[in-house]
Amino acid sequence: MMWIVAIAWMYVVVLMAATESSVLGGVLTLLFFGVLPLSLLSYFFGAKGRRARHQARVEKMVRKNEARRDEPRL
Repeated sequence: MMWIVAIAWMYVVVLMAATESSVLGGVLTLLFFGVLPLSLLSYFFGAKGRRARHQARVEKMVRKNEARRDEPRL
């Protein structure tokens, strides 16, 4: 659902940037109304997924180390 909102917002921002009177105004509109806010929102909303992936990676390493510790040594 969030991706549809982000795509729609970028569509609106691109149209806003296209109607600016100067190229610099269009680029700044695209940057400050589109790219910057969406990158911040995607970073903040992606924190839960990053945390879960990190936790899964840590658990995998712990299981791997426990399995290695259980192996008989020669």
